[in-house]
Amino acid sequence: MKQGIYDHFHPEEKPFVDRALEWIERSAQQHELKRTDFLDPRQAQMVTMLANRNPDVIVRFDGGYPQAERQRAMIGPDYRDLDSEDAGISVLAVHGGPGQARLELDHGDFLGALLGLGIKRDRIGDIHVHGQFCHIIVTDEIADYLNIHLRQVHRVNVMTDVIPLTELLTIIPKLEEMSLSVASLRLDGIASDVYRVSRSKIVDPIRAGRCRVNWKAEEDPSSPLRSGDVVSFKGLGRFKVIEVDGVTKKGRIRVRIGKFI
Repeated sequence: MKQGIYDHFHPEEKPFVDRALEWIERSAQQHELKRTDFLDPRQAQMVTMLANRNPDVIVRFDGGYPQAERQRAMIGPDYRDLDSEDAGISVLAVHGGPGQARLELDHGDFLGALLGLGIKRDRIGDIHVHGQFCHIIVTDEIADYLNIHLRQVHRVNVMTDVIPLTELLTIIPKLEEMSLSVASLRLDGIASDVYRVSRSKIVDPIRAGRCRVNWKAEEDPSSPLRSGDVVSFKGLGRFKVIEVDGVTKKGRIRVRIGKFI
């Protein structure tokens, strides 16, 4: 039974599939409400797919705001009103200490500081970096701990507050658009053009498991990309295939790409 389910997922996703199936079975059979930690979009998609196989279970996702990338799932029996359940989300506001008007820090600096305090990645939601402050979405369970212990981010002294979710100020990621003319929609070909490195240098990180397409590991350099795909490389950043825009007279494919900045 389970082997048939595994066939729909990448081998490295098997442990998460097992955990998600356990959450769903406990909700269906023992009438439990499960509130997960933050899931990335691929994990949320997997939970949805698995929950849809069980008519006795319903799921709601909440990341603190409508466009949230990372979200907590609430999994419960089908008779339960999940809309009235608290998602358990807090907002940690981080700002500079005395005399620190601007925080010259980026997303990675804040994430690294949190992980350095022993916080697991799945306890952290989206991070919104503004010029003078940062709003970090976290689980309720760690908000007070961070409010006490987060006092430095990449050598910058900081102060913190836990603020109401209604005061969250979000930043929707911006895309730097570029137009490419490519021979095919292969992952390695498009990625080498986006990052301006040779195809041979882009193949190694793909085969080493450092590339994800739509938050799912992709180790095949020849895998074709489609409109809407989000591609990420460790250390290189992310891009989105905005549109596949026809074929040129010379038979090349026009593609519109957006790099996350």
